[in-house]
Amino acid sequence: MSAYEIPDIVVGRLPVYLRALARMAQDGREITSSHELGERLGISSAQIRKDLSHFGEFGKQGTGYQVKFLVGQLQRILKVETEWEMALVGAGDLGHALAHYNGLVNRGFRIVAVFDNDPAKIGARLDGGLVVEDAARMKDLIRRRGVKIGMVAVPADQAQVVSDLLVEAGVRAILNYAPITISVPDEVRVQYIDPVVHLQRMTFYL
Repeated sequence: MSAYEIPDIVVGRLPVYLRALARMAQDGREITSSHELGERLGISSAQIRKDLSHFGEFGKQGTGYQVKFLVGQLQRILKVETEWEMALVGAGDLGHALAHYNGLVNRGFRIVAVFDNDPAKIGARLDGGLVVEDAARMKDLIRRRGVKIGMVAVPADQAQVVSDLLVEAGVRAILNYAPITISVPDEVRVQYIDPVVHLQRMTFYL
């Protein structure tokens, strides 16, 4: 089945399953079930089985799933069994936090370049040996490294321009932290992370 035939909402749940299963593996668990996984995640066991069935048969009725095997299969499906290099644009407070975040590397991602257009930030050394590069060199450096994922951590009024440059450099997936919807070609995937949107969604229920 083509990636484009699988509902995006299903793809969005796979990393959640992978995270829970990786925790189980760390705890030494060898076998689990869709029922147990569902209880941990607040998702019905039927939904989990249906989601996984898009990609094959990974367990046996009455036996359950082998945790390490399913972790490996989900990593393969999500293409995170190898490491993806990423470029980060924006070396402000959020950019610093992302550059220093250690949770990316062991889950298939590594920031290899950080860019900014502020002369006061260019040349600054971040944890892990990263040096903030001049945004004017962004397209050239990203093309040379063949980076396919970009992270946008700039003010909203700069996000579209930055995204255009990333696309021109060959980036095909953008994680956008700026509180604005950006326009990209159809072949480029964008994911948005805006804490305020999630807070406003929660306050509806308060």
